[in-house]
Amino acid sequence: MDLVDDKAVVKEYFNNTGFERWQRIYGDGEVNKVQLAVRIGHQQTVDTLLGWLEADHNLEGLSICDAGCGVGSLSIPLATAKAIVDASDISEKMVGEAKEIAAKLFGNNNNPNFSVQDLESLSGSYHTVVCLDVLIHYPQDKAAEMISHLASLAQSRLIISFAPKTPCLSLLKKIGSFFPGASKATRSYLHTEADIIEILEAQGFTIKRKALTKKSVYFSQMLEAVK
Repeated sequence: MDLVDDKAVVKEYFNNTGFERWQRIYGDGEVNKVQLAVRIGHQQTVDTLLGWLEADHNLEGLSICDAGCGVGSLSIPLATAKAIVDASDISEKMVGEAKEIAAKLFGNNNNPNFSVQDLESLSGSYHTVVCLDVLIHYPQDKAAEMISHLASLAQSRLIISFAPKTPCLSLLKKIGSFFPGASKATRSYLHTEADIIEILEAQGFTIKRKALTKKSVYFSQMLEAVK
């Protein structure tokens, strides 16, 4: 029986060697080809999401929870657009980096409001809850629990992304090419779109928009679910 605590593994990784690796990926310094693909792919996912929110013409003053915020690649643009953002991450180092970046841009302004929390401990009520590129670190049962908890925080909308489970990606993962060599972070989990939609619908949401980002080794399916 596999008794690995994926949350403990993720927390340990992103507070140690993973922090340095992903800090480079999310930054603008020199990286290898795999890391560059992840950087570009993740930014495309963020840009797509920002485009969705901006198209609704109500972003200013909107309350948003960014769960798994990393170094603030989404939270900071949202705050720049004058949304009210609570951002959290399981990694203390990631949150520390996000705070430093935000302080350079916004001074002592407490928006975004960054905190170190695991996803299950989040509380409050928000118009929109977002969780990007987090579920790849967790198996299906844990992902279902996380999505259900995030749904309980969302008044109107929940936006999540995940690595889609397709025959091609399953094969890449099986042969060790999904995150090759030193670029591998933690164990990666793929999820079918049908399974994720089933979880969202069980929480009273329906799918409004979808987007798939593909960039070399980076694959991210994003769903916008609304009440």
